[in-house]
Amino acid sequence: MNKPLGTISVPPTINLMIERIRTHQQEIHRWLDSHERSKELPLYSSVDIRDSGFKLAVVDTNLFPAGFNNLCEHGLADSVKFMRKAILKRTPGGKDILIIAEEHTRNTWYLESVRILEQIISQAGFNVKTATFLTDQPSFCEGDACIDLKTATNETVRIYCFKKILAAYQEGKEHYDLIIMNNDLTTGIPEILQNSRIPIYPSMQAGWHARLKSHHFSHTANLIREFAGLLDLDPWLFSCLFEVGDGVNINVKDDQDKLAEAAAKLFKEIAIKYKEHNIPAKPYIVMKADSGTYGMGVLPFEDPSDIVNLNRKDRNKLYKGKGAQIVSRYLLQEGVPTMCTIGQEVCEVCIYQIENNLVGGFYRSHATKGDRDNLNTQGVIFKKMCPHLKKYGDCGVHHDISVFDIYRLLARVAAIAARREIAYLEARKK
Repeated sequence: MNKPLGTISVPPTINLMIERIRTHQQEIHRWLDSHERSKELPLYSSVDIRDSGFKLAVVDTNLFPAGFNNLCEHGLADSVKFMRKAILKRTPGGKDILIIAEEHTRNTWYLESVRILEQIISQAGFNVKTATFLTDQPSFCEGDACIDLKTATNETVRIYCFKKILAAYQEGKEHYDLIIMNNDLTTGIPEILQNSRIPIYPSMQAGWHARLKSHHFSHTANLIREFAGLLDLDPWLFSCLFEVGDGVNINVKDDQDKLAEAAAKLFKEIAIKYKEHNIPAKPYIVMKADSGTYGMGVLPFEDPSDIVNLNRKDRNKLYKGKGAQIVSRYLLQEGVPTMCTIGQEVCEVCIYQIENNLVGGFYRSHATKGDRDNLNTQGVIFKKMCPHLKKYGDCGVHHDISVFDIYRLLARVAAIAARREIAYLEARKK
């Protein structure tokens, strides 16, 4: 058994939300079921949630989660049964699974996540291998078909060269019923995958080469309006206002002015909501690339003029994303200060789901960051949460069950929004 990692401290000012959710519990679950039933939900997802005490909101949704190593033992056990069901739904009778991973072969914590994902699929009753494109380390593909790498916990994970896997498959020497993507395809869909005859999940169209965070939050906002309507509450209490700056270069003065104008509009909208709900705090916003992940290029701003006065270091952070992709479209998102703490460290919630089934997650905490900062930076610490708090009191961080139920509902809403995104992206491709 894991020893408890502490207790999450949550502000008491969301009692009205909790009360309304309890009162309308049956209607909420019927509403969620109507959106989830008979629909192909994302295979897996991770959802970042910030809790300010006066509002709770999803701030990011990842369709290629890379933190399975941060799930507690009970969450991993649940993952096995949910993964089995999800795979068999997509390939009835299938047995052979190929994971396509990121090329983070030097990131030992990512390798540990891949190892755990392999373990989940294997324990679910499938044969599984992991491959990657290895375009940044092609020498791996010159000799053997695979390489054994050490993870952060000194375990071994075997990574295959995808080109050799594909060649063996085409020669009839390998067989796969399903490909599970754990690569967010930031740089696009590789040609060798474009005509794959093997079913691929999540959809390749949902990679960051096509997906936009602003589209996700538009879908989320529509759902949140329905959800809040059931509770007779302002949807703003469960969502973030946002603006988009497109076709800009963060290093060009005119484009900085354009972004500052969009930020000023957003600040004004947030200020109106703060006044409406009697919130004495000062609004702030967060600017980030409208596509991309890993917390790269995420900066908070206290005033629109801060964008114009960015120093070179911060402009460089915003100018390029993962894979050195140049950013020309930014999401300006309402900042949600996190009032959650573990001991003296501020933290935020990350929920993990397999087909909208909770498998736990973790608290992302940071000892040197404040409640308005991006916590997914160097020095971040991941503290496990248990999905079975009522049953297990000794696994991970202890949290308030009532507030956790709201996190859980918001995570389900986010994945439903992601399903709508994927459907749109796939239809557009056709």
